[in-house]
Amino acid sequence: MKKNRRIIIGIVASVFLVGLVVGWKYALDLMYYKEAMSKVKIRTIDVSAIEDGTYEGRYDARVISATASVIIEDGKIRDIKLLDHKNDKGVSAEAIISEILKEQSLDVDVVSGATNSSKTILKAVENALTSGGDDR
Repeated sequence: MKKNRRIIIGIVASVFLVGLVVGWKYALDLMYYKEAMSKVKIRTIDVSAIEDGTYEGRYDARVISATASVIIEDGKIRDIKLLDHKNDKGVSAEAIISEILKEQSLDVDVVSGATNSSKTILKAVENALTSGGDDR
């Protein structure tokens, strides 16, 4: 009986400790995310000055991240593929890609209700366009 009790107490303590560690990591990630998102600035990029090619960029704020592949042809953004978008409720932010393509600029309005996911996608595209990419 005492042996079973010790085993149960050991399991409960282990589960508690794992929960504590996971909760602490999440709290740290959330603090990092809030600070990172408050500092995100999207730069103006002269797309016409970028050589033709496929460029990949990523932005990771821990809670939200995005990886984008951008195709430049004849000084224009021909296509953007979102390779990865880790988000909470920001899936609607993916509509920003069509706005970037339409405006040929990163100077577009963020999607209401998905502001941070929008900024994350914009930053991933910016990082792609400033990365040097892989020329075709």
